[in-house]
Amino acid sequence: MARDYYEILGVSNNADKEEIKRAYRRLARKYHPDVNKESGAEERFKEINRAYEVLSEPETRNRYDRFGEAGVSGAGQGIPDMGDFGFGDILETFFGGFGGGMGQPQRKRGPARGEDLRLDLKLEFREAVFGIEKEIRIPHLETCAVCNGAGAKPGTGSRTCQTCSGSGQVRRATRTPFGSFTQVSMCPTCNGEGQVIEHKCESCGGVGRKQETKKLKITIPPGVDSGTTLRVSREGDAGLRGGPPGDLYVHLLVEEDAEFQRDGINILSEVKISYLQAILGCRLTLNTVDGIDELAIPPGTQPNTVLTLEDKGVPRLGNAVSRGDHLIAVRVDIPHKIGSEERELLEKLAKIRGDVYGNEAPVRAGKGGKDGFFKGLFH
Repeated sequence: MARDYYEILGVSNNADKEEIKRAYRRLARKYHPDVNKESGAEERFKEINRAYEVLSEPETRNRYDRFGEAGVSGAGQGIPDMGDFGFGDILETFFGGFGGGMGQPQRKRGPARGEDLRLDLKLEFREAVFGIEKEIRIPHLETCAVCNGAGAKPGTGSRTCQTCSGSGQVRRATRTPFGSFTQVSMCPTCNGEGQVIEHKCESCGGVGRKQETKKLKITIPPGVDSGTTLRVSREGDAGLRGGPPGDLYVHLLVEEDAEFQRDGINILSEVKISYLQAILGCRLTLNTVDGIDELAIPPGTQPNTVLTLEDKGVPRLGNAVSRGDHLIAVRVDIPHKIGSEERELLEKLAKIRGDVYGNEAPVRAGKGGKDGFFKGLFH
């Protein structure tokens, strides 16, 4: 299980950005593999970087607070973009810089697709068998209706950032005894956008998106099971700068039923009958997922016999016309005590059949082990 990112950095979950940055700088210096040669230092360093990568950006931190690791899985590319404190600062702290230069990374400033969201949804047993339409509520980011996602106050616009001249990046050269070292980092003025909004939208604070809770109806198809994931297109977070929204992934968990079990597309249950019903046979009514049905117990039915009601199981996912079977394990109830009249009748029957009973009955060993009486009935 992944550790809590706040715990990794040693900060509280309400720590501000500067506190998170200070904690990261301290731990990164301590555990950098070029300085710390202890076993596990490199993995610790990667863990620290990942925690800072998520918590240093407001949007990814918000998703992490809401959904945990699942909300930020796949986010980032390793070493985080840390604004005015990049990876070069770490190296500079240790070695005073390196010779040569660094290639200038390109930053995407066009439309960006919104983030995918995950929802864990519980279903009752029969809801999973037959499908259902569910109304859910999901918190997500929607395009700001006031500025239409631009982030600027209506009637205003943006201008080219004077700090980076519209490139979204700044370069800082440092001279060292080993040569010059050039650090390229995200522009702190425009946050890498290359444009600066003169008057931010009051509704969204210049972000272009707002946190909203949305009602949504989703259709659960027949035959789903625990672990099934449904994809609902374009119901994730809204995109940036006119980009398309992400998707919503609904992970299903089916609750257990007090009467039925499930084995693939088959349904399993038990029925208990008396020893006389097992000997003579009978017809019983029993519950199925479709309601009350009738089951014929043939004469001479043995304990642990499995009877089948065809096409009374779970619809096949994607083909609801095809269904599994309902398998019923027959349990024979042998009474511990019987009355004198019943015993007398049974003794007469035993004499007719020539059976030995009572204290004269010989003891015969039966087959045990996993292939004998205790072997699982359905598995």
